[in-house]
Amino acid sequence: MRILGVLIVMLLPGLARADDRQVSLYAPPALIESGLVQHIKPRFSLKTQVKVDIVGSVDAADIVLGAEGRPLFSGLDAVWHLDQRRDTKGADRFAEWLVSEIGTRTILSFAPDGTPVFAPPPEETAAAVAVEISREAIAGKEVSYVKCSRCHVTERGRGIFGIGSTPSFAVMRGFEDWEARFAAFFVLNPHEAFTQIEGVTEPFPLDRPSPISPVVMTLDDLDAILAYVAIVEPADLGKPLEHQ
Repeated sequence: MRILGVLIVMLLPGLARADDRQVSLYAPPALIESGLVQHIKPRFSLKTQVKVDIVGSVDAADIVLGAEGRPLFSGLDAVWHLDQRRDTKGADRFAEWLVSEIGTRTILSFAPDGTPVFAPPPEETAAAVAVEISREAIAGKEVSYVKCSRCHVTERGRGIFGIGSTPSFAVMRGFEDWEARFAAFFVLNPHEAFTQIEGVTEPFPLDRPSPISPVVMTLDDLDAILAYVAIVEPADLGKPLEHQ
């Protein structure tokens, strides 16, 4: 019994890694026979290093494409939905990809005979949940643009600011620790050299002033930026799961 326990403990990390690296998918025969699943699988796996295994029953699947869940696309006289049955990293990654702009474009571009087979779901079944944008987030959008856009792209399609090597807000929103990064950005290199938060950071020494025009903001400004970033849609980087 003790040996069995030791073996289980030794195998657990490997099982966890397997969940990270694979996802089981069930799709009805009509969808399989259309060729869509084989069209999707390599494109998703190439970007994420997550293997998609087709299973023959709903009960064995992490992800089900069928009649229940979130509407994804229509075609073959049906509306196809995403139903995530298990919360593993592999399943999370696949579900996120399917509903992303890249995943949607991959599905809608499937045209084995030159004519697209699938289309967006009907509007009445695909009504998106509206994101309530608070006044604080609206204020944070403007504060971000005024205070941060000389280095970062703070909003898609707005202005031509930002430094090429500096990640946009959308890219950073995709980081797992995005909230901590934004909340403490003023102490992270290189920001600490030119950023002042009233009542929080110490004034610049007279003999070592800010090397560039300083960024000065209040704690209210910082809270507003955090509220804004919380509603920014993360960029789909197609990164492997272990990437930090």
